[in-house]
Amino acid sequence: MIDKKEIKRQYKETIQPMGIYQIRNLVNGKVFLGSSKNLKAKFNSYRFQLKQGTFMNSLLQSDYNNFGEESFAFEILDHLKPVEDLGYDYTKDLETLLELWIEKIQPFDDKGYHTKKLS
Repeated sequence: MIDKKEIKRQYKETIQPMGIYQIRNLVNGKVFLGSSKNLKAKFNSYRFQLKQGTFMNSLLQSDYNNFGEESFAFEILDHLKPVEDLGYDYTKDLETLLELWIEKIQPFDDKGYHTKKLS
């Protein structure tokens, strides 16, 4: 007999692939960058939001509505490798890694869907 509680516990303890991703517009080349502790879940969530018309970034949502789903690629730019400590919080590591990718790609104006932060 399958122990559903044990399977659920094992799933929760399994570290999912995490890192930096981009949603790339294949028509105009604009990108939206982000980070996640669970890349697969993030991609699924964003695809659903875009299809429903409820994505948080109105510029990306508008292009998605105009160009269609087939004009966008969901891509992983960088993976964050897990550490031995099961209780480790990867939030700061992901934030730092995302800042490095934003600095590198500069996804602003004609290159992306991000807005520059005021200093």
